[in-house]
Amino acid sequence: MNNANIHLSVLVYVDDLIVTRNDSATIQRFKAYLSVCFYMKDLGVLKHFLDVEIAQSPNGFYLCEIKYALDIISEVGLLGTKPALVLMEQNHCLALSTSTLLVDP
Repeated sequence: MNNANIHLSVLVYVDDLIVTRNDSATIQRFKAYLSVCFYMKDLGVLKHFLDVEIAQSPNGFYLCEIKYALDIISEVGLLGTKPALVLMEQNHCLALSTSTLLVDP
């Protein structure tokens, strides 16, 4: 593989990095370079990033935010409540308002 065909992408959020590539040797060299410049820990295959769970398959990546949603529900004290199947009437058509417009919205 020549260098023109090598792609290395780095996503940086504060002190967390996601590094992806199409060439294993390139990523090893990049991680070795980063280790010389900074103290870093390689956490291996990406599983979580910013409270998003990431699952990989041959078809691509799947993102799941259930942990993030559960943290919000727990934070507002609604973790023990019963879920509703539908929060509002399905296929409800909203009526056009016939009231006068607000003078100073």
